[in-house]
Amino acid sequence: MMLFIIGGSGSGKSAYAEKRTTMLTKEKKKYYLATMQVFDEEGKKKIKKHQKQREGKGFITIEQPTMIQNAIEKMEKEEKTVLLECMSNLTANEMFIEKVPKQEAQVTEEIVKGITQLQKETEHLIIVSNNVFEDGRTYDETTTAYIRAMGKINKILAAMADEVVEVVVGIPIVIKTKNSQRAERS
Repeated sequence: MMLFIIGGSGSGKSAYAEKRTTMLTKEKKKYYLATMQVFDEEGKKKIKKHQKQREGKGFITIEQPTMIQNAIEKMEKEEKTVLLECMSNLTANEMFIEKVPKQEAQVTEEIVKGITQLQKETEHLIIVSNNVFEDGRTYDETTTAYIRAMGKINKILAAMADEVVEVVVGIPIVIKTKNSQRAERS
C-alpha cells in the first residue's frame, strides 16, 4: 500500500505520517528515510524536532538525501514499512546536486523511478510532500523549474498512491482512497 501525504509547512503532515506508519506496522520493521541535508541552524532545529517526535516509536533511520532507491540495500529483506520524509528535500537534493541544476524532466523521471523501485520492496510506503504553487509568488527561473518538478512529481505520486491525504492545520483530509472512484475530468 502506498500512502501519499501532502500539506503546507507546519501543517502537521509529519506527525500524521508517523502516526499512520506506526498504526500500519504494528510489530514489523519500520524505516524512516530522511532526505534533508543540513546547511544551517534552522535545518538542525528542524531535524532535532523530527527526531524528538519519532523518539520511542521504533523507527530505523536511514539518511538518504539522493538516489532514494539505494536505501533498499540498507534495509532488511523482511516485510517492512517505509516512511519517506520528504519529497521536497529529495527533489531539491537531486536537482541541485551538481553546479548546473538538472532539468526538471530528468529529476522527475529519476525520482519516480526510484520511488517505483522502493514501492516494490515495501509492504507499506508512506511519502510526505509539500504543497507547491500556493503562495502566489513569482520566482527566478531555477526556483520555478524546481516548483514545476515538485508539482509533476506530486501529481504522479498521487496517481500511483492507494491513498492521498492532505493535512491542513493538523486535520487530515482524505482526498483519495484505494476504493474511491475518481471522476475523470477532461
